[in-house]
Amino acid sequence: MTKLSVNINKLATLRNSRGGNVPDLISATKDIESFGAQGITIHPRPDERHIRYQDARDLKKVVTTEFNIEGNPIPKFIDLVLEVGPTQVTLVPDAEDAITSNAGWDTKKHKDFLVDVIKTFKNNGIRTSIFVDPDVEMVKAAAETGTDRIELYTESFADEYAKGNKERGIAPFVEAAKMAHEVGLGLNAGHDLSLDNIKFFKEHIPHLLEVSIGHALICESLYLGLENVVNMYLHRLK
Repeated sequence: MTKLSVNINKLATLRNSRGGNVPDLISATKDIESFGAQGITIHPRPDERHIRYQDARDLKKVVTTEFNIEGNPIPKFIDLVLEVGPTQVTLVPDAEDAITSNAGWDTKKHKDFLVDVIKTFKNNGIRTSIFVDPDVEMVKAAAETGTDRIELYTESFADEYAKGNKERGIAPFVEAAKMAHEVGLGLNAGHDLSLDNIKFFKEHIPHLLEVSIGHALICESLYLGLENVVNMYLHRLK
């Protein structure tokens, strides 16, 4: 079964919009895990507009499933990850002012940088994953960085699926997944996956270990309830 890691950034956005501690991320995390999620993902950004660096420290004390911290490996982020020691770090090349992640790594151009950063994390016992587009050349080059896994950036699939072009949308991801397996990389995926498209994606992508879902899952929960939505994803990922 592909694992579901719930990204709780949007809960932090809601909390920060009013100040105080509602919703309480610690309580929400415990609930999400009790509902069956197999992981918790956070993506702290330098301006801390949703997840704060202190949230990462606090969550480490309570997360009992896989704890995944995403972000651009600037020095401040690297220091945080080494301090907290999550199960996995996912490296994302987003600009400091990015609203959300919008591209994968050029694993050829940034190979030397990624090799150094990944080595630092792995030497500290932290599993590494890097965000990549569904491009077989980028996947092959990712294997040369020493990373344990890649996370396929799935926005293009979600866009094509919504337009009724699901076969065209999934095709490059199938090839990228096959290449990842061929070169010995574990496979994660995330970005704009939803209850509408996750079952089709899961059924067509071989060797899919984990999906990270936040924005859609929280939005769907406004109508259907968080516990119900988590279990709907788990059902589709079987």
